[in-house]
Amino acid sequence: MNKKKLVFSFLLSLSLTLVNEGRAGLFDKSDEQNKAQIDVAEQHSQSIELKKTDLQKQLADVEKRYGETAASLKTLQEQIEQARQNLGKNQQDRIAYQKEIDKDSKELAEQIKAAYTMGQKEKLKIMLNQQDPVLSSRMMLYYNYINKARLKKLNEIRVAIKNQGQLDQQRETETKRLEQSLEQKQVTQDVLDKARMLRSVLLRQLLRDFSSRQQQLIDLKESENKLKSLITTLQDEKTTPPDAPKEVTKSVPDVAQIDSDFEALKGKLPWPVNGAVRKFGSARSEGIWDGVLINANEGIDVKAVAKGKVAYAGLFQGYGSLIIIDHGLGYMTVHGFNQSLYKHEGDVVDVGDVIASVGKSGGRKQSGLYFAIRKQGMPIDPMSWCVKQSK
Repeated sequence: MNKKKLVFSFLLSLSLTLVNEGRAGLFDKSDEQNKAQIDVAEQHSQSIELKKTDLQKQLADVEKRYGETAASLKTLQEQIEQARQNLGKNQQDRIAYQKEIDKDSKELAEQIKAAYTMGQKEKLKIMLNQQDPVLSSRMMLYYNYINKARLKKLNEIRVAIKNQGQLDQQRETETKRLEQSLEQKQVTQDVLDKARMLRSVLLRQLLRDFSSRQQQLIDLKESENKLKSLITTLQDEKTTPPDAPKEVTKSVPDVAQIDSDFEALKGKLPWPVNGAVRKFGSARSEGIWDGVLINANEGIDVKAVAKGKVAYAGLFQGYGSLIIIDHGLGYMTVHGFNQSLYKHEGDVVDVGDVIASVGKSGGRKQSGLYFAIRKQGMPIDPMSWCVKQSK
């Protein structure tokens, strides 16, 4: 009986061992499957992120070309307008010269008619008249005066005709220049339209594949942090160690020499562009938002709100074509989502200078201007610094 129990115990122990080994095998297999699934998910996530990054890069490149083309188109339009004004002035000058020629010709004709009426015999009689030498002298002076006046009119007509000929040449030159500008404008407009279409395609793809509300908030926060880091870097670059070697004097004035009283402008600053203003970005602990968004049509001029020097001008993630102006005393103004930038780093600007044009770069669907004021890198409320808009 004990022998049977011993055999039973042995078989039971063996069975339990086999079962446990089988379970361990199953668990090992399950872990391997989970690890494989995690690897696949990570690879898929990396692939999605790469695709997103690639699309964002393509969009940034297209927006840059779009802005440059739009700026070129604006320059061409200004040249065309100037050429038309030149042609208009040319036409007015030609009309004035023609009136002058007609007037001088009429007066000359009257002088010739008077001289013909008097005739040369009359002049000969006066010259031979010895009875009244004084009268003869006066009459000879009169004849000489008439001749000089006639020569003067002839010279005036000659000069007017010459000037009119120069105007004709100028008009021909301006007309050719206008025709070339119009042709170039059409080519540039076609390039702009194609860039606009390509941007629309890329933007739709990005919004379709990567535009969840949560992802938008993540991207916004990341862009805000990068902008804060950029402004901090720009502030640090202004600080030069005391023992650092002095650089050669630059042609660009120091910001402190341009405007050293930015704080006195609180409540008096003009808005960089007219339009409805709303808060934009993330609210800070002190209740201040990152900046404001000003609704405005694409292509509208963006103007500097105060004197300063351009500290940054270029593409920046999340803000598109970005321009930052340093006003001294730690104050900077930030302008984003621009279509085109008209100023470069180091340029000195005055209040009212056109620095950019409103756009929707940075992947925006609607045009508008991102505007912010920073003090020592920290955001301050533009609504408190700019003049109140009439409702």
